[in-house]
Amino acid sequence: MRVSLVQMNSQGDKKANLAKAEELIRTAADRERPDLVVLPEYFAYLHGTPPEMHKSGEDFPDGDAYRLMSSLAKELKITLHAGSMVESVGNAHYNTTVVFGPKGDEIARYRKMHLFDVEVPGGVVYRESDSVARGEDIVTYKVGDVTVGCAICYDIRFPELFRALRDRGAQVIVLPAAFTLMTGKDHWETLARARAIETQTYFLAVGQTGSHSDGAKWCWGHSMVIDPWGHIVAQVSDGVGLTGASLDFDYLNKIRVNLPVENHHVL
Repeated sequence: MRVSLVQMNSQGDKKANLAKAEELIRTAADRERPDLVVLPEYFAYLHGTPPEMHKSGEDFPDGDAYRLMSSLAKELKITLHAGSMVESVGNAHYNTTVVFGPKGDEIARYRKMHLFDVEVPGGVVYRESDSVARGEDIVTYKVGDVTVGCAICYDIRFPELFRALRDRGAQVIVLPAAFTLMTGKDHWETLARARAIETQTYFLAVGQTGSHSDGAKWCWGHSMVIDPWGHIVAQVSDGVGLTGASLDFDYLNKIRVNLPVENHHVL
């Protein structure tokens, strides 16, 4: 199975973001011939206040981003894990991943479960729950015979979700993100490698990079493919770009046989 990771620097121009996403997806498809292409969190729009983010939202299956991703998956005959975007459901909004199969059909939808609410005494206050609702469902999908699990950004800090995905048969876990520069430099690689090691899965961590919202937000980037032993096998350089890797499931199965942690859980 071949995968391609697309690292972006999305801004407040949705049309331009979608055009850049399409360019990168087409480049990845031409260069890597992947089975699975992954975009980062909020690839279609990452800018401004919650009302501005809400305005960019789409009522699936309507919306420019949804239709474009569906058409690209069908045209290029790939599975397209469309990072995440704002999903509008009545008066509610979700941070939602939609996955499209090679026929252009929606094969999975995951709404971010863990929301980033931080109130530092005398300092930063950021409450994601003020702008998006919490998802409740654990979601997997298939690429051929391979089971892929879904997570988004802040989810990475909650290993119980990843164990649940592993228990549902996940061999690959995908985490689109817009991880902040401050926490990313210290925690991004450590957490991603830990999730890969403990679940014995290939872990695809796909980030936004650089400055957003007129400098109000900075993202760490460093999108990477991590193998089930915890080694980084591919990584994007700083800035917008691509990386790809071939996933070896014989290797994955060997690790699970030689170190059968799944059989040793007591809780």
